[in-house]
Amino acid sequence: MAEPLADQVVRKIKQAEELYHRLMLVVAPTGAGKTTALQDVQERVGAPLVNVNLDLSRRMLDLTERQRALQLPRLLREVINDTDGEVVLFDNIEILFDVSLKQDPLRLLQGLSRNKTVVAAWNGSIDGDHMIYAVPDHPEYRRYMVRDFLVASPEVTT
Repeated sequence: MAEPLADQVVRKIKQAEELYHRLMLVVAPTGAGKTTALQDVQERVGAPLVNVNLDLSRRMLDLTERQRALQLPRLLREVINDTDGEVVLFDNIEILFDVSLKQDPLRLLQGLSRNKTVVAAWNGSIDGDHMIYAVPDHPEYRRYMVRDFLVASPEVTT
């Protein structure tokens, strides 16, 4: 029987503390229970759960499109710095993939995870050694090698 997603995350948070990039991605398609799992983890470890879309949207309201692209890394660092503890949970990160913001979402999350453990819900799938966001030909499509970070997923059992 597969290990529940929240149990995977809690177990792997300790492993993340030993990595250069203290990043863990909870990878699953829409409706697979990522938010529920992160809420469970929040209750169990006391880590803050941040709705990234909502928080960043509020912080970018008064910025032009160009300013948003330039300021996004700083604003996301502020989000991290505004949280207490060594672990922060990110849900609803779709804004990071917005083409107009011209960001590499994985590199952005890796950079943020140097000083705190970041656990982020990644709306996608695992295909062999690759993690995928969106579908080919979609403007937000991304495909990354699964390395340099931990993955918790219904598809991953280790």
